[in-house]
Amino acid sequence: MPIVTVQQGPRDTELKRELVERITDAFVDAYKIPADTVQVWIHEVPADSWGVSGKLIADS
Repeated sequence: MPIVTVQQGPRDTELKRELVERITDAFVDAYKIPADTVQVWIHEVPADSWGVSGKLIADS
């Protein structure tokens, strides 16, 4: 059973629904497995807990 973890900043629920569907479809297609065996975990990181190029995203 594949478990896919996505780490990202906060996104709207509809975008997350679409992402989960597309990731699941990709595994079903590539591995020829049933969709109900694919799990997608979304871990959202707040902008004040994520840094790029030495700066917090919240400060951008």
